[in-house]
Amino acid sequence: MKKILEIYKTAKAPVYSFEFFPPKTPEGETKLFEAVEELSKVDPGYITVTYGAGGSTRDKTIRITSELAKKFSLPAAAHFTCVGGNKDEIRVILKQIRESGIENLMALRGDPPKGEEAFKKVEGGFGYASELISFIKQEGFDFCMGAACYPEKHPEAASLESDVDNLKRKVDSGASYLVSQLFFKNSNFESFLDLIRKKGINVPVIPGIMPITSFTQIERFKSMAACEFPEKLVSDLEEVKDNQEEFYKRSISFSVNQCRELVKMGAPGIHLYTLNQSPASLDIVRELKN
Repeated sequence: MKKILEIYKTAKAPVYSFEFFPPKTPEGETKLFEAVEELSKVDPGYITVTYGAGGSTRDKTIRITSELAKKFSLPAAAHFTCVGGNKDEIRVILKQIRESGIENLMALRGDPPKGEEAFKKVEGGFGYASELISFIKQEGFDFCMGAACYPEKHPEAASLESDVDNLKRKVDSGASYLVSQLFFKNSNFESFLDLIRKKGINVPVIPGIMPITSFTQIERFKSMAACEFPEKLVSDLEEVKDNQEEFYKRSISFSVNQCRELVKMGAPGIHLYTLNQSPASLDIVRELKN
């Protein structure tokens, strides 16, 4: 399996990648494989599979990541978090991941288990992604590790500056590239890039983009990611929120233009959050490649 940093180092064009989550049902899993098959038509650089809150999908994440990589001959990264495991347990899981043929990880702190509001460090475990990344390196695992970054700061961070200091610790610990939380204002991403470069963070930073497929998602994204929305985008979509065809057309047009601008700014690729559906991400990448 090709390592993701090498993909970015050797790419002659922007790298388009897709994120999926492990479905809860066999029917959902069938639909996931169908979505990946559709998206494989645009030759993605790699795919990623998330890890459920509280580590609830750990085994499924490993299995699906491995199966998708083999079935579609795609490089793949499994998400891996600090949640719910001490060092000994984490070491065992890392061995399982490596033995399954996976060479890439997205190393994250993770979200609290369902029903809990705050993240709690397990006794003998880790409280930060930087600690997890450092442990993986110290244990001699040769994963290529990505980490998350937040152009508008992590919701729990006291300030953007303190969040960037924490990001520097992730990179210094061994993160090879960064994938951003979703955002909709490129000016915020540009300011963020300028800030982290001044702090000496020089690894590839990949914008994470989420197509909007319904008007109700806007409030959910604001709550989930604390991200700003351009006023014109909101008003344009509100105007046609009951006309699904026109809504989709306007939303995809915004995402395509956002991605084009990011690539012109020097982004090495675009990471699309698919929600296990292919149409929006497929249309965006096809338009970008045209």
